[in-house]
Amino acid sequence: MNDSEQHLIQQAARGDRQAFGTLVRVHQARVFHFLRRLLGSADEAADLTQETFIRAFQALPRWRPEARLQTWLLQIARNAALDTLRQRQRYVDVAPEELAEPVDPAPSPLSRLQTGRDLALLERLLARLPHEQREILLLREVEGLAYDELAATLQLAAGTVKSRLARAREALLHGYRQANGGTLDD
Repeated sequence: MNDSEQHLIQQAARGDRQAFGTLVRVHQARVFHFLRRLLGSADEAADLTQETFIRAFQALPRWRPEARLQTWLLQIARNAALDTLRQRQRYVDVAPEELAEPVDPAPSPLSRLQTGRDLALLERLLARLPHEQREILLLREVEGLAYDELAATLQLAAGTVKSRLARAREALLHGYRQANGGTLDD
């Protein structure tokens, strides 16, 4: 890192938006291209590039000078991209190339009704679980925390996280089977 960039970083950390704007101009192309390659979408890359620099500006006062700014920015970009990829995986059941014909993306009234019933049932089943089981299921399945993140968040050993999560999933599945007459619909 040269002295000029170090000076710009110090000014930006104190809230100087012009100095930060200069840093953005220097680094935005690299961040954008990294994200475009990672995500395969220029539109998503553009959105996440902007988000990356917003996050960076907010966190800049906590930035450690021993880390290269460029590396730090790419780490922020990577984290944002991973969030996007996780969201994609949650909402994609079938890859587009596997579809035989175009499908109306709007859910039918019948599927909306069934989805509403399923969500209501899930809410009821979750509410019946002990707090520890409900908490770990929500953190893992809804918030998407990894096992090590669960262990850190809940201050538990990794083995305890895995066993507690397995028991919570089994309890939820048991409740679902009871609510559906002992069957598990696919």
